[in-house]
Amino acid sequence: MALPLPDPDLTERFAADLAPLWSGQGKLGVAVSGGPDSLALLLLTHAALPGRVEVATVDHGLRAESADEAAMVAGICARLEVPHQTLTVEVPAGNVQSEARGARYAALAGWMAERGIEALATAHHADDQAETLLLRLNRGSGVAGLSGVRARGLVPGTRLPLVRPLLGWRRSELVQIVADAGLDPVMDPSNENDRFDRVRMRKAIAGAEWLDVPALAQSAANLADADAALEWAAAREWSEAVSKGPMGYTYRPQAPRAIALRVLTRLVTELDGEAPRGSAVARLFDSLVARQPASIGGLVARAMPDGWSFTEAPKRRA
Repeated sequence: MALPLPDPDLTERFAADLAPLWSGQGKLGVAVSGGPDSLALLLLTHAALPGRVEVATVDHGLRAESADEAAMVAGICARLEVPHQTLTVEVPAGNVQSEARGARYAALAGWMAERGIEALATAHHADDQAETLLLRLNRGSGVAGLSGVRARGLVPGTRLPLVRPLLGWRRSELVQIVADAGLDPVMDPSNENDRFDRVRMRKAIAGAEWLDVPALAQSAANLADADAALEWAAAREWSEAVSKGPMGYTYRPQAPRAIALRVLTRLVTELDGEAPRGSAVARLFDSLVARQPASIGGLVARAMPDGWSFTEAPKRRA
């Protein structure tokens, strides 16, 4: 039996949100877990782009129910006549959430290449953005962290477009779209587990009626604009104030601290091969301003008369 599609006004609104993020003429891939957010995204994209949507469900194998949930999504896609594929991945030991994310995006990128899919859409929405902003404020994050997720980016590790057209939508709206279609979404029990910071923040937001979630999400978008401006300024500072010599780099800082920190991060990454922590870069900056030598990773930095020098630390003798 065919599924009812979202109201035409909702479809038109969604199409207007998607257009500035992706205007390709090919196929759009949609990552669907079976939760209410991603099911709503599936219904909206299918209504807005009939015949141009393909779906993938990533089965991380972390819960006994995951295979059945993927099969449920496959059944919904069959009713919509939307191509669907289940991608089974193995999640390495360690930070489970981080490892699962890496495995998920790697699998999705391979699926996109195989199916000739131009871009990937995910179901991050305004409530997600507000939660992220408040969580990171509580951790003292800088502008980049407070920007939250971006409406448009790249699938990690690739040049494939990644779009998030639901950042202006509330969770409650998406739940209603799924309910109106007569679907019973997957409810992940971890979303109710108070061990996770995000769950506690979600409940705190729900209990604070004075908080304006769309305004918080808009603040994150404004911070993303500021972050892009800082990146532009840091690139200019690099071209004008950084020089490479036989022993390493010299940086003659001209810009304010926020921009200089980004230049230092790039310097350390290029010389050491690994991006440093923001707190370590801040300590490095403060030491150099105080004209004290400092080390970071495998590098030594010194304040010289003509700028700050960065060289590889001498190898220790066995």
